[in-house]
Amino acid sequence: MKKPRAARKPVQPMGGLAPWVGGKSGLAKHILSSVDGRPHRVYVEPFVGMGGLFFRRRLRPKLEVVNDLNGEVINLFRIVKNHPEALLAELSLALYSREAFNLHARTAPEALTDLQRAARFYYLQRYGYGGRPAIPKVAPATKRHNKSVSLWKLRAQFAAAQRRLASVTIEQLPYGACMQRYDGPETLFYLDPPYWGCEDYYGKGLWQRESFEELAEHLATIQGRFVLSLNDLPEVRRTFRRFHQRSFQTHYTVHATGTLGNELVITGGGRR
Repeated sequence: MKKPRAARKPVQPMGGLAPWVGGKSGLAKHILSSVDGRPHRVYVEPFVGMGGLFFRRRLRPKLEVVNDLNGEVINLFRIVKNHPEALLAELSLALYSREAFNLHARTAPEALTDLQRAARFYYLQRYGYGGRPAIPKVAPATKRHNKSVSLWKLRAQFAAAQRRLASVTIEQLPYGACMQRYDGPETLFYLDPPYWGCEDYYGKGLWQRESFEELAEHLATIQGRFVLSLNDLPEVRRTFRRFHQRSFQTHYTVHATGTLGNELVITGGGRR
């Protein structure tokens, strides 16, 4: 008698592709505990960002989907998946300097090829302050943090990311359309939308204050289950009060010294 095939297969974890404001390195173990503890055959991230949680996963289900409305994010993911060596070659010509950074920041991505766009975006995220894509600002090197990165480390990172993305579906949809497309009883969504009070950090018009209430209403209707992470504020607690909430202390690293804060991990779903 044949043994049933495992619903989830082990994969090698790694860090996200580049710094990203609101990245989940400090909270990953708590979120992954919630994610891995819920059985699922389909895993979807409607707000993937730089994949700070996705790439840290250790188990891969039957279907994985990463999505983001930001076209620069999705273009970078597709280039890493399909042309990592070409991206490495493009980045090998880039110099880490304030002048070069500002030149990339001023360059309109629409004037570039997809490969050049991916290299520009990676460069700005890798060397920018706080990982904020909407307002790129160079992050200077310090005695503690050398911002330069070696090409062999980049090659290893891109090769690992290419392997991880080989069977992953990459989408560029509004989060609601993405969730509707892949919703089902065996689906688990991990949602990492912009923080409350940081709606414009990721691009003008991508997210508004009223979007949180719309998200809460949408989550109440899905068949699948979800794990949602947001900053722990009274407004967030009220907006998502119908769902289970747990608060964790985390370390935010946007500032050089870092700050402590609390974050909510909100769970629910499973409407029948």
